[in-house]
Amino acid sequence: VQLQASGGGLVQAGGSLRLSCVASGRTFSRNIMGWFRQAPGEEREFVAGITWSGRTTSYADSVKGRFTIARDNAKNAVFLQMNSLQPEDTADYYCTADRNEFRAQPSTRESAYEYWGQGTLVTVSS
Repeated sequence: VQLQASGGGLVQAGGSLRLSCVASGRTFSRNIMGWFRQAPGEEREFVAGITWSGRTTSYADSVKGRFTIARDNAKNAVFLQMNSLQPEDTADYYCTADRNEFRAQPSTRESAYEYWGQGTLVTVSS
């Protein structure tokens, strides 16, 4: 099973990026998928999650109103649209999938997620 994240890069403050994550090896159409991030010297933190149906989403307070998570079950993919980026958003961003099926609400805890992609680096310059 692989989760392949892409879309990171260097952007100026106020700019936008769209991260993509495509899974292979199994379907995650019945699992919550999400994004975490880890800044240098910091612990990994929850960014956003989306239920299997796409009807329920959850965001960290620091990104609410700026980031939008979406998924395409036909493509076994999850996306993160990031707008109004700030230097404090600089981090490695990791996509992930919940170990349980049909969970009603995305968890903010790392331990709830079993499958992880490699990080994609987002750097926001001031």
